[in-house]
Amino acid sequence: MWQAMLRYNFKIAAQKAGQYFLHFFFPRVCVSCGKDLPPAYRQPLCAACENGLVLPGPLVCQRCGVVLKSGGAHCFHCRGSKAQTYKCKIIRACCNFNTCSRGLVYALKYQGADYVAPYMGQQMAKRFSLFAELAEAKVVIPVPLFKTREIKRGYNQSELLARAFCAHTKLALDVTSLVRVRDTGSQTKLGRAQRVENMSGAFLVKNPAAVKGKIVLLIDDVATTGSTLESCAQALRQAGAKRVLAYTFAREN
Repeated sequence: MWQAMLRYNFKIAAQKAGQYFLHFFFPRVCVSCGKDLPPAYRQPLCAACENGLVLPGPLVCQRCGVVLKSGGAHCFHCRGSKAQTYKCKIIRACCNFNTCSRGLVYALKYQGADYVAPYMGQQMAKRFSLFAELAEAKVVIPVPLFKTREIKRGYNQSELLARAFCAHTKLALDVTSLVRVRDTGSQTKLGRAQRVENMSGAFLVKNPAAVKGKIVLLIDDVATTGSTLESCAQALRQAGAKRVLAYTFAREN
């Protein structure tokens, strides 16, 4: 018995020594604030930054989910009959796009840090039940990248988020039916009208039977104007989807 206990204690000590050795030469830091993380810490954010992943609100547009600083039910772009013209009927987000969430999004999108995707997808899954308006979704589809951009990046960040999200929610995942047929480039410097024009006709459903009659939940990393989600929704509705909703990790205001 004592020999088995000794072997166990030695194994634990060796594991801890290995952790400290790796931490000394390759220290892990919070991807948001850059603070050193403890050797055994497994999250990509420090505790303070994790607490900074706050829900958008307290009041948001009933359709697009943008924060309403002056109250009301809808933002200017979704007010009145405008909301009826959108194909993406509801957009919600796991958290606000702030200094804490920005570090995760940028690391995943621009720094090759695919290891943060499971954490982000898990956070999305944890808060999904807060949005009863999304509960009717039956199939999850990530916003696709143009093939050459996906090859250059090494992955589609939205697909990684969707896979992690579905692993926790058990919703069906479809990563093949919706494709991007045109490279729209970066939209970070484009205004709302330019984004809408840039995204027009950028997506195609190559397997309409997979979405026909279904309520689809789009997954993406960040919603800004919603133009990308709307373009995806237009393609899905044309292919026969019954309704299209969207859920992103962060919401920019």
